[in-house]
Amino acid sequence: MSNGQLQLPKTLMPLILLGIVLIIFLSKSTVTLDSGEAGVLWKRFDGGVVTDQPPLGEGFHVVAPWNEVYVYEVRQQELYEKMKVLSSNGLDILLETSTWYLPKAEDLGKLHQQIGENYLERIIKPALRSAARSVVGRYTPEQLYSSKRDVIQNEI
Repeated sequence: MSNGQLQLPKTLMPLILLGIVLIIFLSKSTVTLDSGEAGVLWKRFDGGVVTDQPPLGEGFHVVAPWNEVYVYEVRQQELYEKMKVLSSNGLDILLETSTWYLPKAEDLGKLHQQIGENYLERIIKPALRSAARSVVGRYTPEQLYSSKRDVIQNEI
């Protein structure tokens, strides 16, 4: 040792560098999916989104570091919305809706490829709003708040 510096053997430096590269490689190559989640695999060099195989299930998975896994929740979820709609006689009605939805796990690859991760904003919310406006627009406020409530709920 000279000047109080620690000197490593020359063969140890390549091993340390290899160890760092290996740690980075392994951390980019593993995915852990929690319960209620599924993963869509996107292969950079092999056709993009995998749609012909089931999505990755819960647990630990090893994937190539240049591929990506998009995680989706596959449990039943709730969407709560407040919206103003017009009744059949032109009055504003404040409508509160609660909708349950869940993506089909076996079709996650197609969902990811055709719509994307924000399918709630792109598909579900607009469809709910459109259906609510269409159905509520056929009834008067009196019908909405009385006997037709269950019928309207089923129609939407």
